[in-house]
Amino acid sequence: MENWTAWPAREALSGVGVPRRRQVMTWGVRGVLAALVLWGALRNGSFHGWGYAALAAGFLACAAAVRGYFLATLARRPGLSLALLGVLLGVGAAAQLAGEHTSAAVLWGGTVVIAVERLPLLHALSVSAVAMGAYALASTERPLVIVGTVVALPFVGYALRLDEEARGAGFRLLAQERAARRAEAESAALAERARIAREIHDVLAHSLSAQMVHLEAARLLIERGEDPQRVLERVVAARSMAREGLAETRQALSALRGELTPVEEFLRESAAGEGTRLEVTGEPRALPAEAGLAVRRVAQEALTNVRKHAPGARVEMRFTYLEGWVELWVRDRGARGASGELGAAGAGYGLLGMRERAELLGGTLDAGPAGSGEEGFVVRLRVPA
Repeated sequence: MENWTAWPAREALSGVGVPRRRQVMTWGVRGVLAALVLWGALRNGSFHGWGYAALAAGFLACAAAVRGYFLATLARRPGLSLALLGVLLGVGAAAQLAGEHTSAAVLWGGTVVIAVERLPLLHALSVSAVAMGAYALASTERPLVIVGTVVALPFVGYALRLDEEARGAGFRLLAQERAARRAEAESAALAERARIAREIHDVLAHSLSAQMVHLEAARLLIERGEDPQRVLERVVAARSMAREGLAETRQALSALRGELTPVEEFLRESAAGEGTRLEVTGEPRALPAEAGLAVRRVAQEALTNVRKHAPGARVEMRFTYLEGWVELWVRDRGARGASGELGAAGAGYGLLGMRERAELLGGTLDAGPAGSGEEGFVVRLRVPA
């Protein structure tokens, strides 16, 4: 029953998305029909004197009723829509009484078509029954022609209805696709902002942590009354770390645009600067920006932790290209806690942040004592690339 009382979709009623050529063709057909009706009425000579005024009034009434009907159906107002169709039926009856049988038939037939096209089917069939009943009673055509007309016109209106529904459904799908694309673009923008924010956070966290190591060392040296030159070296190192942090921030933004130097080259420079032995295995290849940044940050964090917790310890680093993955392994061979108060410098969240970064990429990060009774600490990163 719902299908009989349901209105066509609003997109179908509004005509939105109709190609320009289709609109021109539709208005052209309407204009031709109106012209034929007027020409037929004038050619028959049924109107004289004030009859022309009546013809003009009837024509304007029909035009206004059709226009109002389209707006009323768009607003889904059944009462007003039926009343305006009643105007068309009334003008058709007046034309029939005036002897304009063709004009009456066109008006009644057009009423059936637009009723089935735009009204709920229950209302449309009621209007069709009235219009086609009047046509059948007034027509002088052969019975077969009358029956064919009575059956065909509702089907014409229904075909137009289905066509409009299909167009409306296509427009809705297009609108949904556009909305999905906008949502996807907004989601991608938010993800990009989050990625940049995370990267800047990690860079600054590493840089500030390294600066804290040097400044804490400088504080300890001052408290112990050490040589001012050694204190100055620590302060200069902290300043250097601040400068490097700014440079790394710029590099991080460049990396997100795919403009960084290869990870392997970065690891070699870092290893050389810290006196660390680096071993690279596997077939070298370009890495995605986020995977490369994860490797860089973990390497930096691991080396910073060695300076904080096991200064002077021997460090080994191994970077491996695997099929679909890369792996970074960093181990120091020193006793943890050898730095005393210096080990408390920094926030202590470096490896936790690195682990979260790895998990976001679908990888893993393990960090802990070397085990088997050996001294030292091992950091192992594995991410897809």
